[in-house]
Amino acid sequence: MAEFNLIQAEADALIKMEKHRINDERNSFPFGGESLTLPLQSPDKREGFLLDIYRGAKDLAKIRYQNRERQIIILVRLEIKGPPHRNPDEEEIPCPHLHLYREGFGDKWVIPLPTDIFKNIEDLWQTLEDFMKYCNITKTPFIERGLF
Repeated sequence: MAEFNLIQAEADALIKMEKHRINDERNSFPFGGESLTLPLQSPDKREGFLLDIYRGAKDLAKIRYQNRERQIIILVRLEIKGPPHRNPDEEEIPCPHLHLYREGFGDKWVIPLPTDIFKNIEDLWQTLEDFMKYCNITKTPFIERGLF
């Protein structure tokens, strides 16, 4: 597979870019071991994005929310209840943490979860809403809450 890189200014602009659902389809929040990928687009329909939701099979509180662009470029990924992550500079960051695209490294760098934005990670639904807000998903996909 070809490697796709963005310059940092482009990645930052894509993260900040407003994103909309592309349809009114109803989706269910994933159960254990399931995942859900939802298409998004910029208001002018020139950029395509994906919102990925994965839920752990054994630990239902293990969650990964991810925003991708161009199908393969991970712009932002939030991980809850996963292992710690070692950044390329050898600093280890515990989970929960946030992967942010960094030029030359892709999604290999993480930061501690910003608690001013993600105030209650125990509430997976609120955390999804916080994640969509962080990624500037303004016309959110329809996701049935289901059982948590």
